[in-house]
Amino acid sequence: MDPADPTWPLFVLAAIQFGDAVVSYKPMTFAAECFDDVNFPREYWWVVTPIKLAAGVGLVVGAWVPEIGLAACLGLLLYFILAIGAHIRARDFGRNLFVNATGMLLLTAGATYLCFVS
Repeated sequence: MDPADPTWPLFVLAAIQFGDAVVSYKPMTFAAECFDDVNFPREYWWVVTPIKLAAGVGLVVGAWVPEIGLAACLGLLLYFILAIGAHIRARDFGRNLFVNATGMLLLTAGATYLCFVS
């Protein structure tokens, strides 16, 4: 597989994931409310930060090792699909579903397409 081209979508998505990891470490109010709204058990909140950090690292490395970048993108696609499912299951049809989870799914799908498909 050739190196990702273009690479900028991977770096943008990685920056978002690193920022989200910081927000999730000791969840800011809006993140904690989102976790609570989908009934995500508090004892598992800690797993979000390493997932986001691993995704960010995978995206950055993916600029040079495309298989890693593609794996990170596919992992994030799955993550956001599961997040959307959690919002739907909890009947949380507000901003967190439509702006955050769905928006990030679309951004990730776009980055995946631009870097690895087109």
